[in-house]
Amino acid sequence: MLNSKAPAGPLAEKWSKHKFNLKLVNPANKRKYTIIVVGTGLAGASAAASLAELGYNVKSFCYQDSPRRAHSIAAQGGINAAKNYQNDGDSVFRLFYDTVKGGDYRSREANVYRLAEVSVNIIDQCVAQGVPFAREYGGLLDNRSFGGAQVSRTFYARGQTGQQLLLGAYSALNRQISKGKVKAYNRHEMLDLVTIDGHARGIVTRNMVTGAIETHAGHAVLLCTGGYGNVFYLSTNAMGCNVTAAWRAHKRGAFFANPCYTQIHPTCIPVTGDHQSKLTLMSESLRNDGRVWVPKTVELAQKLRKGELKISDIKEEDRDYYLERKYPSFGNLVPRDVASRNAKEVVDEGRGVGASGIAVFLDFKDAINRMGEDTVRAKYGNLFDMYYQITDENPYKQPMRIYPAVHYTMGGVWVDYNLMTTVPGLYALGECNFSDHGANRLGASALMQGLADGYFVIPYTVGDYLAGLGFDPVDEKHPNFEKTRKEVEDRVHRLLSLKGSKTVDDIHKKLGHIMWEYCGMARTEEGLTKAKGMIQELRREFWEDVTVLGENEELNQSLEKAGRVADFLELGELMVDDALHRRESCGGHFRIESQTEEGEAKRDDENFRYVAAWEYRGDNQPEVLHKEELEFENVKLTQRSYK
Repeated sequence: MLNSKAPAGPLAEKWSKHKFNLKLVNPANKRKYTIIVVGTGLAGASAAASLAELGYNVKSFCYQDSPRRAHSIAAQGGINAAKNYQNDGDSVFRLFYDTVKGGDYRSREANVYRLAEVSVNIIDQCVAQGVPFAREYGGLLDNRSFGGAQVSRTFYARGQTGQQLLLGAYSALNRQISKGKVKAYNRHEMLDLVTIDGHARGIVTRNMVTGAIETHAGHAVLLCTGGYGNVFYLSTNAMGCNVTAAWRAHKRGAFFANPCYTQIHPTCIPVTGDHQSKLTLMSESLRNDGRVWVPKTVELAQKLRKGELKISDIKEEDRDYYLERKYPSFGNLVPRDVASRNAKEVVDEGRGVGASGIAVFLDFKDAINRMGEDTVRAKYGNLFDMYYQITDENPYKQPMRIYPAVHYTMGGVWVDYNLMTTVPGLYALGECNFSDHGANRLGASALMQGLADGYFVIPYTVGDYLAGLGFDPVDEKHPNFEKTRKEVEDRVHRLLSLKGSKTVDDIHKKLGHIMWEYCGMARTEEGLTKAKGMIQELRREFWEDVTVLGENEELNQSLEKAGRVADFLELGELMVDDALHRRESCGGHFRIESQTEEGEAKRDDENFRYVAAWEYRGDNQPEVLHKEELEFENVKLTQRSYK
C-alpha cells in the first residue's frame, strides 16, 4: 500500500522525466474540474492561485477572517534556495545533501532532491511578484547563512520573510478571486472529509460565524493546513493552529506518518509563567551574528540569577560559548535539534540564566562592535524591536535570553511523490505532509517546501489524477455527503452537551505538560509508557468533566477549541506510540537510551530506516503500523557530525 511512486533513474533526472510521464488535462477540460484547497498559507495560497491560473475552478477555505492571516506570516528568517549567488560552493546537490543530513537520513531522497531543484525557481517567482527581498549595495539579492549549512543560501526580507512571501501568494490568489476562478470561504473550518468509493470528493465545514454545517464538493481535495505543534499547548504557533483537518482525514483513511518527529526551536523567548498561551520565536537568523553562551560555572550562574552580578561582570574567560566549543566547524549554526539539546544540557547542569534559570544568552556585542549598530539594526531591527516589546530589555545593550520551544512538526499526513495521500484524490502540501524534512527540518526550509509544493509540484501532479476521471461534476446529493454532515452535527452536539467543571484550556494545558515532559526534547521508554496512560486518563476526563459553553448557531470559540483539543488528545497518544516504537534517536526524536558517547543522537539504520505510517482502525483501537523503507543511493549513511 505504501508505494512512494518515486520515479526510477538518475536523481537529477527523476522530476523532469516524471513530469513528462504524467497525464495532462487540456486547457478546455480544466474548466470542468473543481479543486478544494483547505488552508491559505504559503502552500495553500500558492496552490490555489496556480491551479486557478491554469484554468481549474478552485474553492479556497480558511478559518481566519482573511487568507493573509495564515500562520505563514509568522516565519521570520528566510527561505532557502540553491542559487549560489555568494559563489561559496552551493549547488542543488549540496542543498539536497544538507537537507537529507539535517533530517538525520529519515527522508525520501527523490522528494528532497526535487525540493532543492525547484528552489531556484521559487525566488524568481517571488521576485516577479514584488516580494521585497533584501539586496546588497549593488542591487543584487542578499543571502545569509542558517543552521545546518556552511554556505549562505537563505534569501530574506529583514525578519518578515514569511509575511512578505505570503503577501506575494495572497496577491496572486486575490487576482484569481476577482476573476471568479477562486471562490473564497473565509471563517470556515473543515471538520471532516467526504469520500465516495474510497476517493476524496468533498469536505464538511462549519461556518464559524453562523454555525452552519455545510458540505462542499470537488474532484480533488488539497490539505494545506500546517502542523500540529499546538498539541504541546505552548508553542510558537498561533493559537488557532490545529490538527483537525488532517486528523479527520486520517480517520477517513489517510495514513499519518512519523508523528513523533517534532522540532524544538532553540531560539525562543523563554516561558515566564502559567499565564502564557503561546511562545514567541526569535528567528534562527539571529544565530548568524549572535553568539550563544552561559557562565562557565554553576556558581557564576547562581550569582547572576540572584542579581549579585551583572551580565557585564562576567569576564570573557568565564563565558562558555558552548556551541562554538563543541562544534567548531558549524559553531552557532548547528541544526536546531543539536542547538536545542545543548541548551537543555547546560540548563540541566545549573548554568542557565535569567530569573528562572531556564534560558541561555544570545549575545550581539561582538557583531555590533564588528559591523556597527546601524548594520545590525538594518538586518534584524524588527526582531530586536519585538524582543524589546515583549521583555522590556534592550538587546542592543544586553544579550537576549532564549530557550528551546516547540515550533515545527516534521511528521504529518503520508504522501507519495505526487503529494497524494493513501486516499485517492486527497493531497497534502507543506507542513501538513511528512515528506521532505526527515527527523529534523533545517531553518528556512519550511517556506521553501510550502511554495515548492504549491507553485511547482501540485500543478503537475494533480492533473495526472484528474485526467483519469470523467468530466461529470461531483454530485453533492450523493448520500455520503449527507451521512458525513450528520456525523459532524452529532459530534458538535455531543461537544455542546458537555457541562462539567473543567475548561477546555485546563485539559489542553495538562496535555501540553504531559507531551513536553515525556515526549519533548528527550524521551525514555518509561516516560513514554507513563505518558500514554496519562493521556488516556485525560481523554476520559475531557469527555466526562469538560464544559463547552454556548450554542452552535453563533460564533463560539469554546466549541472551536473543544473540537481541536479532542483531536489533539487522540493525536498525542499516537505521537507517544510512534516515539515508543522507534527505539533509536534521530534528529528531533531523542531517545535517551540511544545516544553516542558524546551525547548525540544515535540512529539504528538496520532496524528503523523507514517511514512509520499509521493507519486508523477505529476509536479506542490501536493503530496499525505500515513501513515505507527508505533507500539511500546518493548519500552515505553516516553518524551526523557538525564538529
